[in-house]
Amino acid sequence: MVKLVRTSVLLASVSLVAACASSGRPDAAVSEQASAAPAAAAKPQIGSFGFDVAGMDRAVAPGDDFYNFANGGWAARTPIPADKSNYGMFSVLADLSTERTRTLLDEAKAQDGSKIGTAYATYLDQSAIDAKGLAPIQPWLGKIKALNDKSGYAALLAEADRMGVGGPIRSGVGQDDKAPETYIVRVAQGGLGMPDRDYYLSTDAKLTETRSAYLGHLTKMLTLAGEANAAARAKAILDFETGIARAHWTRVESRNRDKVYNKMTVADLSRMAPGFDFAGYLRGVGTPVNELIVTQPTALAGEAKLIAATPVAVLRDQLIVRSLEEYADVLPAAIDQAVFAFRGTVLSGTPEQEERWKRAVEFTSDSLEDEVSKVYVARYFPPETKAAADTLVKNVIAAMDRRIDQLDWMAPATKAKAHAKLAAFTPKIGYPDRWRDYSNLTITPGDAFGNKVRAAEWAHQWDIGHLGKPLQRWEWGMTPMTVNAYANFGMVEIVFPAAILQPPFFDPNADPAVNYGGIGAVIGHELSHHFDDQGAKYNAEGRLTDWWTPADVAAFKQRTDALVAQYDAYEPLPGMKLKGALTLGENVADLAGLTTAHDAYMASMGGKPAPVIDGFTADQRFYLGWAQVWRRNYREADLRNRLLTDPHSPSAQRAWIVRNLDPWYPAFQPQPGSKLFLTPEQRVRIW
Repeated sequence: MVKLVRTSVLLASVSLVAACASSGRPDAAVSEQASAAPAAAAKPQIGSFGFDVAGMDRAVAPGDDFYNFANGGWAARTPIPADKSNYGMFSVLADLSTERTRTLLDEAKAQDGSKIGTAYATYLDQSAIDAKGLAPIQPWLGKIKALNDKSGYAALLAEADRMGVGGPIRSGVGQDDKAPETYIVRVAQGGLGMPDRDYYLSTDAKLTETRSAYLGHLTKMLTLAGEANAAARAKAILDFETGIARAHWTRVESRNRDKVYNKMTVADLSRMAPGFDFAGYLRGVGTPVNELIVTQPTALAGEAKLIAATPVAVLRDQLIVRSLEEYADVLPAAIDQAVFAFRGTVLSGTPEQEERWKRAVEFTSDSLEDEVSKVYVARYFPPETKAAADTLVKNVIAAMDRRIDQLDWMAPATKAKAHAKLAAFTPKIGYPDRWRDYSNLTITPGDAFGNKVRAAEWAHQWDIGHLGKPLQRWEWGMTPMTVNAYANFGMVEIVFPAAILQPPFFDPNADPAVNYGGIGAVIGHELSHHFDDQGAKYNAEGRLTDWWTPADVAAFKQRTDALVAQYDAYEPLPGMKLKGALTLGENVADLAGLTTAHDAYMASMGGKPAPVIDGFTADQRFYLGWAQVWRRNYREADLRNRLLTDPHSPSAQRAWIVRNLDPWYPAFQPQPGSKLFLTPEQRVRIW
């Protein structure tokens, strides 16, 4: 069952894994080994005070391009590795996490009976995978090919879903937004093989080229599967998916939490969207419920109608291709390489696929998340880092609390409710306090394909197992090895995995100004998500409800509209502007998060003047700390993909949020007429 994302994240979209277990707190070894970690060096890891001064480009005026002023030297000297679509500070830490996890898994594979070691070693053995050819997947492909009429399509699609193979209908289990103490099934649009409807419908020359490449990819996949007449069948799949794209809601429409909350019975859904057996599908995935949430009703109606009008042979062929793509990494190298050629190179511009060991680390970490996480935090996350992060979180929350009182556009009654929501927050730092139990997940030596199938089915059962249970607040949606952070509206929580609590985001030996501009602003960002244009719709209980006065809503919208217009004007690629409405939530979180982190930093000084370090004032160091974490170079195809699909603005534009912040102006003295300069009246202020 596909997990439907219900969170906002710092960097990029992730699936919210329904992570539950019956075990208790982490092993004692976690705290014992972490305590044994060597003390951090007194010197910051980066530069003399936590910022890489050599990476600046002082030939650029900060008022014209603050991102390149802070990062231009680094950008000019830093190539993108051949196996990456982009490269920056997140990538550096992600590589470090991967290397560390590899060390742990190499040790584990030498241990008899280690489940993570077996999964890792089996995945690494490409020659054994190649020797089996398509034999492991043939029973499943045979079942697809045996579908002769549409009466069995819903059940087949459900079985594919349980294996992690996506089709036109997606479903998952999560909190009921208006009854947040309960779990509910959510059904959503799906079915596209390219990242977004625009890839099918736009007349842009680059996207037209991508469509042609996708048609070639579909043809290649059917050919590798041994299917005849592959080109014509590929064209039929493309036509089917183009029809789906026309029915799909846009990403802007789909991020509106009010519009995507449509509770109805299965009977109501079937009447609204005839042409697909929703009841049979839900029975097949193991959720024979009476009531559910439909996120994009008109899209599902359009997809059901299209399924009813499409020949069963086309539906079969789409599932064949999706299955080969999903399991390409545990099938012969020719299939794996063909999938990468399109999804890695065409869509993201990446010249080379990652080495097998890196993907083995990813597979093992995804399949046995908590088993890998336990050993990772035991070795690499000292308790003093967690304690220091706890303090920063408390300081930023306190700063946000003070800012609410200072708002001139919010009614006192609404401010009281905002304070109550802030008081209800649960910050999670480092790693979960409970682990899931994988004893019923079978990992077999030499069976890479079977291991992946069983891991997908285990995750599916874990997901649907939430139904009827009390809300499990200890769950995490990211592993400790993940370099990211997120806000969960329904849980009223902010979550910071261990791997992001490292330089350049956080260094206990760095200047506090840099830390507050880095991890402090990240904390403020996730905190502010709960008060962005969608998160603000949830109250202190995590319930989607109206808790603002109409005047508050109007005043808030006036401000967010101004931010949309500001970002709409940015053009990261020639002819491709940012979508301010798509990136609004992240831009609000950047704006409010950085503002709040600055307040927290000033409060932490206790009224004492901050020293000048290496010629940089405290405010300069704070904003440079913010700009440094967004260092990133993009391949053009990857940036184009992001502009169409990503709710986050590109790194340069994230750094430019400083143009709205009053203290940035005396710190860097941009002049009227410079590209980023805004008069006080033009600056967007929200929280």
